Amino acid sequence: MTDGEERWQRVNLALACFALDPAALGGIWLRARVGPVRDRVQKGLETALQGLSLRRLHPGVGDDALFGGIDLAATLAKGHVVRTRGILDGRAILLMPMAERIKPGLAARLATAIDARKGLSLIAFDEGAEPEETLPPALADRLAIHLDLAAQGLSDAPELALDLAALAEARLLLPRVTVPDSAICEMAEVAARLGIGSLRAPLQALALARASAALMGEHRVEQADLTLAVELVLAPRATQLPQSTQEPPPDTEPDPPNPEEADTADEGDDQNQTDLPPVEMLIEAAKAMLPPDLLARLQAGRAARQAPAANGSGAAKKGNRRGRPLPSRPGRMGGDARVDLAATLRAAAPWQPMRRKASGVHDRLHIQMSDIRLRQFEETSDRAIIFIVDASGSAALARLGEAKGAIELLLGEAYARRDHVALVAFRGDGAEVLLPPTRSLVQTKRRLAQLPGGGGTPLAAGLKAAFELALLAQSKGMTASLALLTDGRANVDLAGIANRAQAGTDATAMAKAIRARAIPALVIDTGLRPTPGLATLAGDLGAPYLALPRADARALSAAVDASLNLA
Repeated sequence: MTDGEERWQRVNLALACFALDPAALGGIWLRARVGPVRDRVQKGLETALQGLSLRRLHPGVGDDALFGGIDLAATLAKGHVVRTRGILDGRAILLMPMAERIKPGLAARLATAIDARKGLSLIAFDEGAEPEETLPPALADRLAIHLDLAAQGLSDAPELALDLAALAEARLLLPRVTVPDSAICEMAEVAARLGIGSLRAPLQALALARASAALMGEHRVEQADLTLAVELVLAPRATQLPQSTQEPPPDTEPDPPNPEEADTADEGDDQNQTDLPPVEMLIEAAKAMLPPDLLARLQAGRAARQAPAANGSGAAKKGNRRGRPLPSRPGRMGGDARVDLAATLRAAAPWQPMRRKASGVHDRLHIQMSDIRLRQFEETSDRAIIFIVDASGSAALARLGEAKGAIELLLGEAYARRDHVALVAFRGDGAEVLLPPTRSLVQTKRRLAQLPGGGGTPLAAGLKAAFELALLAQSKGMTASLALLTDGRANVDLAGIANRAQAGTDATAMAKAIRARAIPALVIDTGLRPTPGLATLAGDLGAPYLALPRADARALSAAVDASLNLA
């Protein structure tokens, strides 16, 4: 059986378990692009959830639609307030496409609703193409099942086999399924060793294990049910690679083999898994589900969370003319303000009986200044990523080649994300802007064809040139971000003189000036060993520090993308 077939079998079990007890599990976070694979999952969900209320939810839905609001036409016609029913009223399963676009405010409201309302759960379809385009953590924590089908092939994804009669029998059996006390301790220990800080995760894992046992017709949770819970609930949340307590300390040598036991070595190897304690078996199941590049992903994710004021699509600007619509706000008419007529009438409707009685006029609407609501829109500016590349020393050609490749990779997606890319190189006694902010891949390849290298390390000059370029980009309405690639310490000051002490002082001063203007930055150490002082420089910049020895263009592009692209 291929990995894709095994993954698809787990999807089938996950949907069946969720259909048994959606309220206890909170929901499903499904990461998959729009296509036939996701269509089959959605079709299977609709089949398994027959008889339950399914409601579609847009990631930009307003509070009136969520919690209910005023029916404007009915209120004005009847003369008293008539309220509409909200999407969150009653027991329901919410289906949200494009969940990666959800705003933190809406995520917080939905998380609170899931916590407070019994019978409410959410199925979030995450269509994000990049790692940073993801579901807000506050909401993801409430959804027990995490599925990633981005790499699922259609050939390994046949129609899901969901037995409705078996689901009905399992739903009747579920309240009688018991969980042994040892299983509770095991789930808590596995979660702790995977670095999961949320207490919801082990509770959700136990709920899924109970549903799995009910599907199997069992009255008690068994080891196979706990293993499935670890694979679907705990492993996707892991923040560290677990260490087995069965492994000998690194400074001890294993005892020499006994000749009498040599003949049974192969048989012993086959029994290793079954001889492990229950917790170790669950840990091994979790390890099998973890991606091989987990540590690299976590490092890039931590750097992204540490980057101040970074934004993947430029800075958000509020206005009243264009962009993504925002909820209307109270305000005063005049100037360029645009009145939201429907929101204004909704605000005025509850007061009409009182105002008509006070004024004695009953044949017209009474609108006051406090009722006025103004339209709001959010527009995102273009962003400029400025690479500051160390072109000094013997490794200059390799660094420049890596930087050029990373720039070309980033520019390949520039049109979709409003990115401009620029390049500043420093060597000898100064720095030079080799590529001004551009979105033209053809121009970039031509300008980067031949770049010089070698000489001293005028780091302060490179930071100064990038700082001035960032200010110029900001004056044109862009949001600037800096990415510094170097493997050495500054040894040339701003005056172009070889003076290591003054060069370090100048670099620190430029870093603090950049931080004072709140320009997001990233320091990438490309040396074979961490360079003394670069972590301190990153602190002066207020930027994350990443040590990426032997990083190629793709690794550099991924690091910059993850660290300077916060959703």
